[in-house]
Amino acid sequence: MGFDPWDPGFVADPYPAYRELREQGRALWWEATGQWLVPHYSDVSALLRDRRLGRTYLHRFSHEEFGRQAPPPGHEPFHVLNDHGLLDLEDPAHARVRRLVSKAFTPRTVEQLAPAVDRMARELVGQLLSDGGGDLLTVVAEPLPVAVIAELLGIPESDRALLRPWSADICGMYELRPDEETARRAVRASLEFSSYLRQLIAERRKEPGDDLISALIAAHDDEGRLSEQEMISTCVLLLNAGHEATVNTTVNGWWSLFRHPEQLASLDREKLSTAVDELMRYDTPLQLFERWVLDDIEFGDTVIPRGAEVALLFGSANRDPARFERPDALDLVRADNPHLSFGAGIHYCLGAPLARRELTASFGALLADGVPPLKLVREPRWRDGYVIRGLDELLVQF
Repeated sequence: MGFDPWDPGFVADPYPAYRELREQGRALWWEATGQWLVPHYSDVSALLRDRRLGRTYLHRFSHEEFGRQAPPPGHEPFHVLNDHGLLDLEDPAHARVRRLVSKAFTPRTVEQLAPAVDRMARELVGQLLSDGGGDLLTVVAEPLPVAVIAELLGIPESDRALLRPWSADICGMYELRPDEETARRAVRASLEFSSYLRQLIAERRKEPGDDLISALIAAHDDEGRLSEQEMISTCVLLLNAGHEATVNTTVNGWWSLFRHPEQLASLDREKLSTAVDELMRYDTPLQLFERWVLDDIEFGDTVIPRGAEVALLFGSANRDPARFERPDALDLVRADNPHLSFGAGIHYCLGAPLARRELTASFGALLADGVPPLKLVREPRWRDGYVIRGLDELLVQF
């Protein structure tokens, strides 16, 4: 069917294969990982909201009852970290943790961060400008979200270089069929990052500051407070989810703009938020999102049974002609754009407003008056990995 996440050609341009999948049906069995592929916008959107599916099944079934093997004991540190985060919790635990996190991570938090985000974006672009160009990925795209999350959490500047490697190693486990070396790196990063945050939380308990960790410690309601593990998992998720999506939207977005010079030339800085959403739709940073089937679901004549796993194809859904007019065209002023790049339902990305703020800041700084136009030095390579899909580098000059 042309769907091959381990083929570099497919990773570079998966959209023709998605077109074939949509033509073949609503739910397609894929033997390589034992998953059902769901390529249509309407189905992906509906299943993100359907409580017959879950990011986990352990709130209802044991591994044995669900017909699945427990993860290897050696992987436990990764799963403890992952399973206590909002992304992999289900109700009622999800509702409780999200409610408490939302008390600390408010819209006002993002508003207060905005001046710092703009300043950091200008400084990074200034460094790129003083160098005459360079790798947009390593000079601007990667440092900005790391610095923003570090600022949000109150992580000292001297420790911030630790964050990106930890994030990259942990996120390797979200790819399809991760190997044992990937798991080993993820376990080590999970242990190191958790230990670091545990110490930081202990310090903030003694001396609270004006940061998110202090706010998470203080957050409470009638049902109590966040556990230490829930706070650790929340902080790691904020870095991993916010960082990976923002980095890849930045570099994938500029690569799209370089291939559509007429769109780049017409880009209105006053409408950057609209343009950012279109760049996220056009080349989605998170291509696939997995869910477990907790109760049988029907797709026409196809029944997907309890215990199965579905792969919701965000990249395909965001290019579905049944929902988007001229879906394969990049249209930076597209008004009707309910893309699914931030998810939907109870797991809709809590950090979406902050991610949008970072993206408008970095694109705005690169398009500001007095900054010469960017020019691509050479065609980029795509990084290994399909689920979280991004470029290996993006060399530019002014």
